Amino acid sequence: MLVSFLFLLLISDEVHCEQNCSYQDVLNYLNLSGNNELYSMTRPVKNYKNPTQVSLEVLLYAILDVVEKDQKFIPYVWTVTRWNNEHISWDPNQFCGIDNVSLPSEILWKPDLTIEEMTEKDKAPPSPYLTINNKGDVEVQNDQVLVSTCRMHTYKFPFDIQSCNLTFKSIIHTAREIRLQPSDNSSEATEWSREVMRTQYEWLFINMTVTANNASELTDQDMIIYTITMERRSLLYIVNFLLPVLFFLCLDLASFMISDYGGEKLSFKVTVLLAITVLQLILNEILPSSSNQVPLIATYCIVVFALMMLSLLETIFVMHLREKGSRETQRDTHDWTQGGFNYNVSSSETGEVAPGAEEDRHNKLTGNSYTLERLSDELRAMEKTLTLFLKSKKEDKTSGYWTRVAKRVDKFFFLFYVILVLLLLILIFLEWKSD
Repeated sequence: MLVSFLFLLLISDEVHCEQNCSYQDVLNYLNLSGNNELYSMTRPVKNYKNPTQVSLEVLLYAILDVVEKDQKFIPYVWTVTRWNNEHISWDPNQFCGIDNVSLPSEILWKPDLTIEEMTEKDKAPPSPYLTINNKGDVEVQNDQVLVSTCRMHTYKFPFDIQSCNLTFKSIIHTAREIRLQPSDNSSEATEWSREVMRTQYEWLFINMTVTANNASELTDQDMIIYTITMERRSLLYIVNFLLPVLFFLCLDLASFMISDYGGEKLSFKVTVLLAITVLQLILNEILPSSSNQVPLIATYCIVVFALMMLSLLETIFVMHLREKGSRETQRDTHDWTQGGFNYNVSSSETGEVAPGAEEDRHNKLTGNSYTLERLSDELRAMEKTLTLFLKSKKEDKTSGYWTRVAKRVDKFFFLFYVILVLLLLILIFLEWKSD
Protein backbone atom coordinates (compact mmCIF):
# COMPACT_ATOMS: atom_id res chain seq x y z
CA MET A 1 0.00 0.00 0.00
CA LEU A 2 2.84 2.36 0.87
CA VAL A 3 4.61 1.51 -2.38
CA SER A 4 1.50 2.33 -4.38
CA PHE A 5 1.16 5.64 -2.59
CA LEU A 6 4.76 6.59 -3.31
CA PHE A 7 4.36 5.61 -6.98
CA LEU A 8 1.25 7.79 -7.34
CA LEU A 9 3.04 10.66 -5.62
CA LEU A 10 5.98 10.36 -8.03
CA ILE A 11 3.69 10.36 -11.05
CA SER A 12 1.83 13.43 -9.78
CA ASP A 13 5.13 15.26 -9.22
CA GLU A 14 6.24 14.49 -12.78
CA VAL A 15 2.93 15.67 -14.21
CA HIS A 16 3.13 18.78 -12.05
CA CYS A 17 6.72 19.36 -13.24
CA GLU A 18 5.81 18.95 -16.91
CA GLN A 19 2.91 21.32 -16.60
CA ASN A 20 4.92 24.06 -14.88
CA CYS A 21 8.15 23.96 -17.00
CA SER A 22 8.64 26.63 -19.67
CA TYR A 23 11.38 28.11 -21.79
CA GLN A 24 11.18 31.25 -19.72
CA ASP A 25 12.21 29.25 -16.68
CA VAL A 26 15.43 28.37 -18.49
CA LEU A 27 16.03 31.99 -19.48
CA ASN A 28 15.34 33.14 -15.91
CA TYR A 29 17.75 30.57 -14.60
CA LEU A 30 20.45 31.84 -17.00
CA ASN A 31 19.47 35.45 -16.34
CA LEU A 32 19.34 35.73 -20.11
CA SER A 33 17.65 38.94 -21.22
CA GLY A 34 18.23 41.78 -23.61
CA ASN A 35 19.66 43.93 -20.81
CA ASN A 36 22.32 41.47 -19.69
CA GLU A 37 25.58 42.70 -21.23
CA LEU A 38 27.33 39.46 -20.28
CA TYR A 39 25.76 37.70 -23.25
CA SER A 40 25.65 40.40 -25.91
CA MET A 41 28.63 42.75 -25.44
CA THR A 42 31.73 40.58 -25.53
CA ARG A 43 33.05 37.32 -26.87
CA PRO A 44 31.49 34.54 -24.74
CA VAL A 45 34.57 33.10 -22.98
CA LYS A 46 35.50 33.03 -19.31
CA ASN A 47 39.20 33.42 -20.12
CA TYR A 48 40.00 35.90 -22.88
CA LYS A 49 43.02 33.84 -23.91
CA ASN A 50 40.74 31.04 -25.09
CA PRO A 51 39.67 31.49 -28.74
CA THR A 52 36.08 30.93 -29.76
CA GLN A 53 35.71 27.92 -32.02
CA VAL A 54 33.33 28.82 -34.86
CA SER A 55 32.18 26.21 -37.37
CA LEU A 56 30.56 27.09 -40.67
CA GLU A 57 28.39 25.13 -43.09
CA VAL A 58 27.33 26.45 -46.50
CA LEU A 59 24.81 24.92 -48.89
CA LEU A 60 24.12 26.17 -52.42
CA TYR A 61 20.38 26.42 -53.01
CA ALA A 62 20.35 28.04 -56.43
CA ILE A 63 22.46 29.71 -59.10
CA LEU A 64 20.35 32.76 -59.85
CA ASP A 65 22.53 34.55 -62.38
CA VAL A 66 26.02 34.84 -63.82
CA VAL A 67 26.71 38.17 -65.53
CA GLU A 68 29.79 37.78 -67.71
CA LYS A 69 29.80 41.43 -68.80
CA ASP A 70 30.03 42.69 -65.19
CA GLN A 71 31.77 39.54 -63.89
CA LYS A 72 29.16 38.97 -61.21
CA PHE A 73 28.04 35.73 -59.61
CA ILE A 74 24.67 35.70 -57.85
CA PRO A 75 23.98 32.53 -55.82
CA TYR A 76 21.35 31.77 -53.23
CA VAL A 77 23.05 30.07 -50.27
CA TRP A 78 22.09 28.72 -46.87
CA THR A 79 24.62 29.22 -44.07
CA VAL A 80 24.73 27.55 -40.66
CA THR A 81 27.08 29.04 -38.05
CA ARG A 82 27.82 27.30 -34.74
CA TRP A 83 29.92 28.26 -31.69
CA ASN A 84 30.01 27.72 -27.96
CA ASN A 85 28.96 30.25 -25.34
CA GLU A 86 30.75 29.41 -22.08
CA HIS A 87 28.23 31.40 -20.01
CA ILE A 88 25.32 29.16 -21.00
CA SER A 89 24.63 25.76 -19.42
CA TRP A 90 21.79 24.06 -17.52
CA ASP A 91 20.61 20.67 -16.47
CA PRO A 92 17.68 19.53 -18.61
CA ASN A 93 16.43 17.31 -15.80
CA GLN A 94 15.67 20.39 -13.73
CA PHE A 95 13.50 21.81 -16.52
CA CYS A 96 11.43 18.83 -17.57
CA GLY A 97 13.95 17.68 -20.16
CA ILE A 98 14.22 21.00 -22.05
CA ASP A 99 17.60 20.89 -23.77
CA ASN A 100 17.32 23.69 -26.36
CA VAL A 101 15.71 27.08 -26.57
CA SER A 102 15.11 29.50 -29.44
CA LEU A 103 15.44 33.19 -28.71
CA PRO A 104 15.93 36.49 -30.59
CA SER A 105 19.31 36.69 -32.26
CA GLU A 106 20.14 40.18 -30.99
CA ILE A 107 20.33 38.94 -27.39
CA LEU A 108 23.58 37.01 -27.86
CA TRP A 109 27.00 37.86 -29.24
CA LYS A 110 27.56 36.56 -32.77
CA PRO A 111 30.77 36.18 -34.80
CA ASP A 112 31.21 38.97 -37.36
CA LEU A 113 31.62 36.84 -40.46
CA THR A 114 31.71 38.43 -43.88
CA ILE A 115 32.31 37.37 -47.48
CA GLU A 116 35.27 38.94 -49.24
CA GLU A 117 33.79 38.71 -52.75
CA MET A 118 30.42 40.25 -51.83
CA THR A 119 29.84 43.55 -53.65
CA GLU A 120 26.27 44.26 -52.52
CA LYS A 121 24.77 43.80 -49.11
CA ASP A 122 22.06 41.18 -48.87
CA LYS A 123 18.74 43.01 -48.92
CA ALA A 124 16.88 40.17 -47.20
CA PRO A 125 16.70 40.54 -43.41
CA PRO A 126 18.75 38.04 -41.38
CA SER A 127 17.10 35.28 -39.42
CA PRO A 128 15.47 36.81 -36.33
CA TYR A 129 16.10 33.77 -34.12
CA LEU A 130 18.92 31.52 -33.03
CA THR A 131 19.02 28.28 -31.03
CA ILE A 132 20.95 27.40 -27.87
CA ASN A 133 21.27 24.05 -26.10
CA ASN A 134 22.04 23.03 -22.54
CA LYS A 135 25.78 22.69 -23.31
CA GLY A 136 26.10 26.28 -24.48
CA ASP A 137 26.21 25.52 -28.23
CA VAL A 138 24.69 28.31 -30.31
CA GLU A 139 23.41 27.85 -33.89
CA VAL A 140 22.34 30.51 -36.39
CA GLN A 141 20.80 29.65 -39.75
CA ASN A 142 20.56 32.20 -42.53
CA ASP A 143 19.60 32.25 -46.20
CA GLN A 144 21.28 34.87 -48.37
CA VAL A 145 21.17 36.10 -51.94
CA LEU A 146 24.78 37.04 -52.58
CA VAL A 147 25.92 39.45 -55.27
CA SER A 148 29.61 38.63 -55.51
CA THR A 149 32.42 39.30 -57.90
CA CYS A 150 33.90 36.41 -59.84
CA ARG A 151 36.78 36.40 -62.30
CA MET A 152 35.27 34.96 -65.48
CA HIS A 153 37.43 32.96 -67.88
CA THR A 154 35.56 33.28 -71.17
CA TYR A 155 38.26 31.98 -73.51
CA LYS A 156 36.21 28.88 -74.37
CA PHE A 157 32.79 30.54 -74.25
CA PRO A 158 30.19 29.01 -74.60
CA PHE A 159 31.91 25.72 -73.67
CA ASP A 160 33.44 27.25 -70.56
CA ILE A 161 33.66 26.05 -66.96
CA GLN A 162 33.62 28.74 -64.28
CA SER A 163 34.83 28.56 -60.69
CA CYS A 164 33.67 31.24 -58.27
CA ASN A 165 34.87 31.62 -54.68
CA LEU A 166 32.99 32.59 -51.53
CA THR A 167 35.58 33.44 -48.85
CA PHE A 168 34.28 33.66 -45.27
CA LYS A 169 36.30 35.39 -42.57
CA SER A 170 35.91 37.62 -39.53
CA ILE A 171 35.88 41.37 -40.03
CA ILE A 172 37.99 42.38 -37.00
CA HIS A 173 38.81 39.26 -34.97
CA THR A 174 42.14 37.54 -35.50
CA ALA A 175 43.03 33.88 -35.07
CA ARG A 176 43.86 34.64 -31.42
CA GLU A 177 40.16 35.34 -30.82
CA ILE A 178 38.25 33.28 -33.39
CA ARG A 179 39.26 29.98 -34.95
CA LEU A 180 37.14 29.34 -38.01
CA GLN A 181 36.65 25.83 -39.37
CA PRO A 182 34.23 24.14 -41.80
CA SER A 183 31.75 21.63 -40.43
CA ASP A 184 31.55 19.70 -43.73
CA ASN A 185 34.04 18.51 -46.32
CA SER A 186 33.93 18.97 -50.09
CA SER A 187 32.08 15.75 -50.90
CA GLU A 188 29.39 16.38 -48.27
CA ALA A 189 28.91 20.00 -49.36
CA THR A 190 28.59 18.91 -53.00
CA GLU A 191 26.14 16.09 -52.24
CA TRP A 192 23.93 18.16 -49.95
CA SER A 193 23.90 21.10 -52.35
CA ARG A 194 22.74 18.81 -55.17
CA GLU A 195 19.93 17.53 -52.99
CA VAL A 196 18.60 20.97 -52.13
CA MET A 197 19.34 22.67 -55.48
CA ARG A 198 16.29 24.56 -56.76
CA THR A 199 17.44 26.19 -59.99
CA GLN A 200 20.69 26.49 -61.91
CA TYR A 201 19.82 29.15 -64.51
CA GLU A 202 21.83 28.27 -67.66
CA TRP A 203 24.51 26.47 -65.67
CA LEU A 204 25.15 22.92 -64.55
CA PHE A 205 26.46 22.63 -60.99
CA ILE A 206 29.54 20.37 -60.86
CA ASN A 207 30.86 20.50 -57.31
CA MET A 208 31.68 22.64 -54.30
CA THR A 209 35.19 22.55 -52.87
CA VAL A 210 35.76 23.47 -49.22
CA THR A 211 39.20 24.83 -48.31
CA ALA A 212 40.17 25.82 -44.76
CA ASN A 213 42.89 28.44 -44.83
CA ASN A 214 44.14 28.45 -41.26
CA ALA A 215 46.24 31.40 -40.17
CA SER A 216 49.89 30.60 -39.55
CA GLU A 217 50.20 33.59 -37.21
CA LEU A 218 47.77 34.46 -34.45
CA THR A 219 47.65 38.01 -35.74
CA ASP A 220 46.23 36.78 -39.05
CA GLN A 221 42.71 35.56 -39.73
CA ASP A 222 41.29 32.14 -40.47
CA MET A 223 39.38 31.85 -43.72
CA ILE A 224 37.11 29.25 -45.30
CA ILE A 225 36.92 29.27 -49.09
CA TYR A 226 33.95 27.65 -50.83
CA THR A 227 34.71 27.19 -54.53
CA ILE A 228 31.62 26.62 -56.66
CA THR A 229 32.41 25.00 -60.01
CA MET A 230 29.79 25.07 -62.76
CA GLU A 231 29.59 24.36 -66.47
CA ARG A 232 27.62 26.41 -68.96
CA ARG A 233 24.78 24.80 -70.88
CA SER A 234 25.99 25.60 -74.38
CA LEU A 235 23.13 24.22 -76.49
CA LEU A 236 21.28 27.55 -76.68
CA TYR A 237 24.40 29.38 -77.88
CA ILE A 238 25.13 26.68 -80.46
CA VAL A 239 21.64 26.96 -81.93
CA ASN A 240 21.32 30.74 -81.75
CA PHE A 241 24.86 31.85 -82.59
CA LEU A 242 27.42 29.31 -83.76
CA LEU A 243 25.18 27.56 -86.29
CA PRO A 244 23.82 30.80 -87.86
CA VAL A 245 27.40 32.03 -88.40
CA LEU A 246 28.26 28.68 -89.99
CA PHE A 247 25.16 28.86 -92.19
CA PHE A 248 26.14 32.32 -93.39
CA LEU A 249 29.56 30.96 -94.27
CA CYS A 250 27.92 28.16 -96.28
CA LEU A 251 25.80 30.75 -98.08
CA ASP A 252 28.96 32.63 -98.96
CA LEU A 253 30.41 29.43 -100.41
CA ALA A 254 27.22 28.83 -102.37
CA SER A 255 27.43 32.35 -103.85
CA PHE A 256 30.27 31.16 -106.11
CA MET A 257 27.58 29.54 -108.24
CA ILE A 258 25.99 32.94 -108.93
CA SER A 259 26.97 34.53 -112.24
CA ASP A 260 29.58 37.29 -112.10
CA TYR A 261 27.71 39.28 -114.76
CA GLY A 262 25.53 41.93 -113.17
CA GLY A 263 25.59 42.97 -109.51
CA GLU A 264 23.54 40.16 -107.92
CA LYS A 265 26.54 38.23 -106.60
CA LEU A 266 28.17 41.31 -105.14
CA SER A 267 24.96 42.44 -103.42
CA PHE A 268 24.44 38.96 -101.98
CA LYS A 269 27.93 38.81 -100.47
CA VAL A 270 27.60 42.28 -98.93
CA THR A 271 24.28 41.28 -97.32
CA VAL A 272 25.80 38.15 -95.76
CA LEU A 273 28.75 40.18 -94.49
CA LEU A 274 26.41 42.66 -92.80
CA ALA A 275 24.55 39.78 -91.09
CA ILE A 276 27.83 38.59 -89.55
CA THR A 277 28.47 42.14 -88.32
CA VAL A 278 25.12 42.15 -86.49
CA LEU A 279 25.99 38.89 -84.74
CA GLN A 280 29.34 40.35 -83.68
CA LEU A 281 27.54 43.30 -82.07
CA ILE A 282 25.34 40.89 -80.12
CA LEU A 283 28.41 38.96 -78.98
CA ASN A 284 30.04 42.19 -77.79
CA GLU A 285 27.15 42.71 -75.35
CA ILE A 286 27.77 39.32 -73.75
CA LEU A 287 31.51 38.99 -73.29
CA PRO A 288 33.46 41.05 -70.73
CA SER A 289 35.81 43.67 -72.10
CA SER A 290 38.40 43.02 -69.38
CA SER A 291 39.30 39.51 -70.51
CA ASN A 292 43.03 38.86 -70.88
CA GLN A 293 42.51 36.51 -73.83
CA VAL A 294 40.41 36.91 -76.94
CA PRO A 295 37.57 34.36 -76.59
CA LEU A 296 37.52 31.62 -79.18
CA ILE A 297 34.01 32.56 -80.22
CA ALA A 298 35.27 36.06 -81.05
CA THR A 299 38.14 34.52 -83.01
CA TYR A 300 35.59 32.32 -84.77
CA CYS A 301 33.53 35.35 -85.82
CA ILE A 302 36.61 37.35 -86.86
CA VAL A 303 37.90 34.46 -88.98
CA VAL A 304 34.53 34.00 -90.69
CA PHE A 305 34.27 37.75 -91.24
CA ALA A 306 37.79 37.88 -92.72
CA LEU A 307 37.04 34.94 -95.04
CA MET A 308 33.88 36.59 -96.28
CA MET A 309 35.72 39.88 -96.77
CA LEU A 310 38.38 38.07 -98.79
CA SER A 311 35.66 36.42 -100.86
CA LEU A 312 34.04 39.80 -101.47
CA LEU A 313 37.33 41.31 -102.64
CA GLU A 314 37.86 38.35 -104.99
CA THR A 315 34.40 38.88 -106.46
CA ILE A 316 35.16 42.56 -107.09
CA PHE A 317 38.44 41.64 -108.77
CA VAL A 318 36.84 38.99 -111.00
CA MET A 319 34.06 41.37 -112.01
CA HIS A 320 36.71 43.93 -112.92
CA LEU A 321 38.48 41.40 -115.16
CA ARG A 322 35.23 40.39 -116.85
CA GLU A 323 34.30 44.02 -117.41
CA LYS A 324 37.72 44.68 -118.93
CA GLY A 325 37.33 41.73 -121.28
CA SER A 326 33.84 42.88 -122.26
CA ARG A 327 35.06 46.39 -123.11
CA GLU A 328 37.89 44.97 -125.27
CA THR A 329 35.42 42.75 -127.10
CA GLN A 330 33.18 45.69 -127.87
CA ARG A 331 36.13 47.77 -129.13
CA ASP A 332 37.40 45.02 -131.45
CA THR A 333 33.92 44.41 -132.82
CA HIS A 334 33.44 48.10 -133.51
CA ASP A 335 36.78 48.35 -135.34
CA TRP A 336 35.97 45.34 -137.52
CA THR A 337 32.51 46.55 -138.48
CA GLN A 338 33.75 50.05 -139.35
CA GLY A 339 36.24 48.55 -141.84
CA GLY A 340 33.43 47.34 -144.10
CA PHE A 341 33.89 45.50 -147.39
CA ASN A 342 35.83 47.13 -150.25
CA TYR A 343 35.12 46.13 -153.78
CA ASN A 344 38.09 47.12 -155.97
CA VAL A 345 37.63 47.34 -159.71
CA SER A 346 40.68 46.48 -161.83
CA SER A 347 42.32 49.08 -164.02
CA SER A 348 41.34 47.14 -167.11
CA GLU A 349 37.70 47.46 -166.19
CA THR A 350 37.95 51.18 -165.37
CA GLY A 351 40.26 52.20 -168.27
CA GLU A 352 39.14 54.39 -171.16
CA VAL A 353 37.18 52.85 -173.99
CA ALA A 354 37.22 53.60 -177.63
CA PRO A 355 34.78 56.19 -178.87
CA GLY A 356 33.09 53.66 -181.08
CA ALA A 357 32.32 51.35 -178.19
CA GLU A 358 30.57 54.00 -176.06
CA GLU A 359 27.13 52.65 -176.73
CA ASP A 360 28.18 49.05 -176.00
CA ARG A 361 29.73 50.16 -172.73
CA HIS A 362 26.54 51.90 -171.65
CA ASN A 363 24.46 48.82 -172.29
CA LYS A 364 26.93 46.66 -170.43
CA LEU A 365 26.90 48.90 -167.35
CA THR A 366 23.14 48.97 -167.32
CA GLY A 367 23.05 45.16 -167.31
CA ASN A 368 25.55 44.81 -164.45
CA SER A 369 24.00 47.41 -162.12
CA TYR A 370 21.33 44.99 -160.95
CA THR A 371 23.98 42.35 -160.19
CA LEU A 372 26.05 44.82 -158.15
CA GLU A 373 23.00 45.90 -156.14
CA ARG A 374 22.23 42.33 -155.20
CA LEU A 375 25.85 41.75 -154.23
CA SER A 376 25.76 44.83 -152.00
CA ASP A 377 22.67 43.54 -150.14
CA GLU A 378 24.30 40.18 -149.56
CA LEU A 379 27.44 41.84 -148.19
CA ARG A 380 25.38 43.89 -145.73
CA ALA A 381 23.61 40.76 -144.48
CA MET A 382 26.97 39.03 -144.11
CA GLU A 383 28.29 42.02 -142.11
CA LYS A 384 25.39 41.82 -139.66
CA THR A 385 25.86 38.07 -139.21
CA LEU A 386 29.59 38.44 -138.51
CA THR A 387 28.92 41.26 -136.05
CA LEU A 388 26.50 39.11 -134.03
CA PHE A 389 28.94 36.22 -134.20
CA LEU A 390 31.77 38.33 -132.78
CA LYS A 391 29.60 39.58 -129.90
CA SER A 392 28.56 36.07 -128.87
CA LYS A 393 32.05 34.58 -129.24
CA LYS A 394 33.56 34.99 -125.73
CA GLU A 395 36.48 32.72 -126.22
CA ASP A 396 37.99 34.52 -129.14
CA LYS A 397 41.79 34.70 -129.08
CA THR A 398 41.94 38.47 -128.84
CA SER A 399 38.69 39.49 -127.10
CA GLY A 400 38.36 36.56 -124.51
CA TYR A 401 41.75 36.78 -122.79
CA TRP A 402 40.63 38.63 -119.63
CA THR A 403 37.49 36.52 -119.39
CA ARG A 404 39.58 33.36 -119.32
CA VAL A 405 41.84 34.91 -116.66
CA ALA A 406 38.77 35.77 -114.55
CA LYS A 407 37.46 32.21 -114.76
CA ARG A 408 40.80 30.72 -113.77
CA VAL A 409 41.13 33.12 -110.82
CA ASP A 410 37.58 32.30 -109.69
CA LYS A 411 38.16 28.55 -109.89
CA PHE A 412 41.52 28.68 -108.08
CA PHE A 413 40.18 30.95 -105.34
CA PHE A 414 37.16 28.70 -104.76
CA LEU A 415 39.39 25.67 -104.11
CA PHE A 416 41.69 27.74 -101.90
CA TYR A 417 38.68 29.18 -100.05
CA VAL A 418 37.13 25.78 -99.29
CA ILE A 419 40.42 24.33 -98.01
CA LEU A 420 41.11 27.39 -95.85
CA VAL A 421 37.59 27.36 -94.36
CA LEU A 422 37.78 23.67 -93.43
CA LEU A 423 41.26 24.02 -91.95
CA LEU A 424 40.45 27.05 -89.79
CA LEU A 425 37.12 25.66 -88.55
CA ILE A 426 38.73 22.35 -87.57
CA LEU A 427 41.50 24.15 -85.65
CA ILE A 428 39.03 26.36 -83.78
CA PHE A 429 36.69 23.50 -82.78
CA LEU A 430 39.62 21.34 -81.67
CA GLU A 431 40.84 24.20 -79.47
CA TRP A 432 37.30 24.55 -78.07
CA LYS A 433 37.19 20.92 -77.03
CA SER A 434 40.72 20.75 -75.66
CA ASP A 435 41.25 20.67 -71.89
